Amino acid sequence: MRDPAAKRPNLLHPRNRHQGHYDFPALIEGCPELGRFVITNPYGKPSIDFASPEAVRVFNRALLKAQYGIGQWDIPAGFLCPPIPGRADYVHYLADLLAEENGGSVPRGPDVRMLDIGVGANCIYPLIGHRDYGWRFLGSDIEPAALASAHAIVNDNPGLSDAIELRQQHDPKHIFRGLLDADERFDATLCNPPFHSSPEEASSGSRRKWKNLGKLDPSRQLPKLNFGGQSNELWCEGGEIAFLRKLAMESAEVGQQVRWFSSLVSKAGNLDDFRRALKKAGAISIRTVDMAQGQKQSRFVAWTFLEPEHRRY
Repeated sequence: MRDPAAKRPNLLHPRNRHQGHYDFPALIEGCPELGRFVITNPYGKPSIDFASPEAVRVFNRALLKAQYGIGQWDIPAGFLCPPIPGRADYVHYLADLLAEENGGSVPRGPDVRMLDIGVGANCIYPLIGHRDYGWRFLGSDIEPAALASAHAIVNDNPGLSDAIELRQQHDPKHIFRGLLDADERFDATLCNPPFHSSPEEASSGSRRKWKNLGKLDPSRQLPKLNFGGQSNELWCEGGEIAFLRKLAMESAEVGQQVRWFSSLVSKAGNLDDFRRALKKAGAISIRTVDMAQGQKQSRFVAWTFLEPEHRRY
């Protein structure tokens, strides 16, 4: 069952820096290249063309510089460029979960260590988590090019190299196996699983999104996905639920090394199946946390193999 306390209004988390309307003049002042991507939306307000991967990439660069002090950020063409406000919400709601183990206060500082499964070329979760809470991160990925991009972001911004470590998972068939040292401990994990089961499904999903947004123009060559994404970022054999089942099974193998595991679940229809997999794996507590950004609904599932007395700070 869902945690009743996890029910939230259709608003960003109170600690999310991205409240209200974007201040485009201020964003352009800090990142002048954003100016060429700003358009006027149907409501007469400034916006960007979210159908353009380049516009989304530059917009993210401007947000990270203005809101988080990340002066240098870029990703190679074709890699996943996620919407930052939603990613920040995941970090903040996960911080609330850790606060429950810490007398109601969010644990902060470098003694808190997080594991980002599939850190990607963008390195978004470590950037947000470190800037907002001072946490240290280990980011893992199976793709060398993604890790090279993440390394460049960390190395190009002073102070990040001591807070963010990056590590390759050399066996793409596994998530935790072979990745962690036996003596490593983490406060929580984050994960953004591949949503789709094939490239065709990913492309179809994107076209449905454009149609719903009124953007499907037969005369226009639209990108496959407005946020980009390599194959392992977007799809895997068996789709999201197959990945989640593997995540559940392998998390049990390192269950004593992590306070709380967590993962986004894109498709609400996968929740029951995932919870069954977690119970089968031996999770002793499972939480579903709902999030929302206007009309967009999302959620993550968190689980633990530790008894309450072993989770407290």
